[in-house]
This record gives sequence, C-alpha cells and structure tokens, in this order.
Amino acid sequence: MNRHQLYLIRPNFLDQGKGPFFCPGCAQMIGLLDYYPALKQDLEVCVVDFQRPRLALVELLGEEYQSCPVLILRTAPRSLPSNVNMRQANGRYFVEGADEIAAYLAQACSSGLPH
Repeated sequence: MNRHQLYLIRPNFLDQGKGPFFCPGCAQMIGLLDYYPALKQDLEVCVVDFQRPRLALVELLGEEYQSCPVLILRTAPRSLPSNVNMRQANGRYFVEGADEIAAYLAQACSSGLPH
C-alpha cells in the first residue's frame, strides 16, 4: 500500500427501505478533501456501499471493523495527536471517525486542524 486508504460510504443509500441518506462523517471527509485538495496525494479514497458486510473492510480489518469513515494507514504512525485513538487489526493501523481522522491528517499531512 503506497498511500493511506480512506473508506467512505456511498451517498444516497437506503436503510430498511427509507432514505435516501448520507453518512455525516463521510460528508465531512469529502469537505475536508475539498478544502485541502493536496491531501488527495497521500490518500486513496475508496467508496463502499452502506449495506454490510462491507467486504473490502472485512478483508482488510476483519468483520468487527466495518465503520466509516475509516483511514487505514500505510505504515505504523510515529506519533499521534492526543485526541486520536489508533487501532490495529490484521497487522494494519487505522483511525475511525471524521474528527479523529481530520486530527491525524492535520499532523501527518499538514492540513488544518478542526476548530
């Protein structure tokens, strides 16, 4: 893996026949990428369907880690912001949730911090 992988849920999904919906955390990540387009050089953005199992994530992290947004890191981090909870599964390091991903990217890729 050459770049971090950012997994987002495809918008306009149905849940139990209702919707269409979007994932607020995933929309926040799309906004961050629009604010800081240089981040796209360090990220491979992968879009998955809302329905589970989300096979791409199951293959990478295991069945218990299918939440989005999730950032799978290319290598083990050297340091972390204090408000970021790093997880590990199947030999991969990852960060879940829009706010924690944004904080990690601000440190690792020099984008702005959430205020």
